[in-house]
Amino acid sequence: MWGAAIAASAQTGVYAEFTAGLENGVASRLYGPTVGLYHDDGFGLIALGLDVRGSFLRSRQGGNVTESLNTVQGGVRLAITPHVLPIKPYGEALVGYASLSTGGGVARLSGGHLGYQGLAGVDLTFLPRIDWRVVEFSYQGFTGLGQEFFPKTLSTGLVLRLP
Repeated sequence: MWGAAIAASAQTGVYAEFTAGLENGVASRLYGPTVGLYHDDGFGLIALGLDVRGSFLRSRQGGNVTESLNTVQGGVRLAITPHVLPIKPYGEALVGYASLSTGGGVARLSGGHLGYQGLAGVDLTFLPRIDWRVVEFSYQGFTGLGQEFFPKTLSTGLVLRLP
């Protein structure tokens, strides 16, 4: 029993999400797409992998973009796959580029710097290769524009698991 090898399985997925910023003082009414690619190697109930993603969030007033938050980040991913249920809870720790623009006219501020992001979510399989990303919460941090920012977002979307 102890000497039995655990069969490893690999899974790659591409995803698209709708992301909305939560009220957090700066850049609070942001919304837009998040897209990405992940690859997991599973060992029983646990899967470890990598994720690379980009978020392109905006807020608008009167047709003009007043705030934007763009990120391109990558990092590690841990997922739990209880094979008896069609759900997959996961968590990720990412690092990469983040930029924020806020204000308008001569008061417009923009800056991009190293950013980090921690996130957790749940995927629900509803077709053989398609998952609904039911909910994903992210907490981000980066320094720019002379101060630190900690945007929080909620996302939902679809995942296509590749064969």
